[in-house]
Amino acid sequence: MIQNLKYSVGADISKEKFDACISVINTLQNTVVKASKTFKNNTSGIKEFILWINKHKKEEIPLVITAEATGVYYELFAITIYEHGYNISVVLPNKSRRYLQSKGYKSKNDKIDAKGLSEMGAEQNLTKWEPFSKNIYVLRSLTRQNEDLQTIKTTITNRMEANKSSGYKSEFIENQLVNMLKSINKHIKEVKDQIQKLIEGNEILKNKIPKICKVKGLGILTVATIVAETNGFKLIQNQRQLVSYAGYDIIENQSGKRSGKTKISKKGNSHIRRALHMPALSVVKYKQAGFNHLYNRVFIRTAIKMKGYVAVQRKLLILIYTLWKKDEEYDPNYLIRKDITFGDEESKFLFSLNSEGVDKKVGDQKSPTQDKLPYDVSPEVLFSLVQK
Repeated sequence: MIQNLKYSVGADISKEKFDACISVINTLQNTVVKASKTFKNNTSGIKEFILWINKHKKEEIPLVITAEATGVYYELFAITIYEHGYNISVVLPNKSRRYLQSKGYKSKNDKIDAKGLSEMGAEQNLTKWEPFSKNIYVLRSLTRQNEDLQTIKTTITNRMEANKSSGYKSEFIENQLVNMLKSINKHIKEVKDQIQKLIEGNEILKNKIPKICKVKGLGILTVATIVAETNGFKLIQNQRQLVSYAGYDIIENQSGKRSGKTKISKKGNSHIRRALHMPALSVVKYKQAGFNHLYNRVFIRTAIKMKGYVAVQRKLLILIYTLWKKDEEYDPNYLIRKDITFGDEESKFLFSLNSEGVDKKVGDQKSPTQDKLPYDVSPEVLFSLVQK
């Protein structure tokens, strides 16, 4: 007699709605879809979803729910499900995408993604998800607010420069921009004070962040941003997963004898990449051990400054991850190479020796420099302003 072993629900979540699919895996290791439905992504929709689960899950056998970490839209769903006592797993987008590819799915839509997540939860023993602590949620809101304010400040500063260079300078506009800049600077200071206050009031943050900030050029705000965006690296199981999550994984463009350029995917958390832009410039400027040498090696190979700086950003990210996990203080005289690089794979993994060739377009990618400034000046280079 064929018996059911586990019920599995996959939920593909967007801003307004989520598609759910419930499957069951039996003693023959077959995964059978029982039902699928679309719900509104709000409190009433999630309650309806829970009733729907109970309707289709009749046997007293385990049930797991799998969702994808899509921006902030999955959080209400995940927290509500967790609070109702269900076993929920949240997987990173790159992990679910690779699973669907391995299963041979060629088309992509919300229902197919929900079915794939359901099968993934049925077949694999995924890690149980737990919500961020309240402090981490607040910290993430503060660091993103600071990021938005900095973007506004840059816009105002550019407008002031444009007004000064105009053939007919407007004193009225200049006065408005000056007042706006004063207001934004005040708000930035208030947000930074709140971040510092939150860190001082939390033992873990207070203990770990200053140890990492021993790196000259790496500030509290940068580390706080990365910790907040990764929930203290709780969803991250290894360095490669972290690199992919931040969008620093490499897209190769090679076929047969043809070898094109390699580039980072940028298919990840843009808040992390943006936060690491200025620190990468600083650690190279201050000639910090390991980072300055890495920048010079990549620059000599490619003659492209930004490739060197992006390599430094990636290395900084892994260093922060390593020090956080080990709860160790950064020692500039002792570079733990095994932990912060991939050893002999560094050159291959970061950038190809061949800097010539033709770029291969991957998906819908934007112009690399949105503010049109030179590579060594632009604070926006290689980074999307909006988290996708």
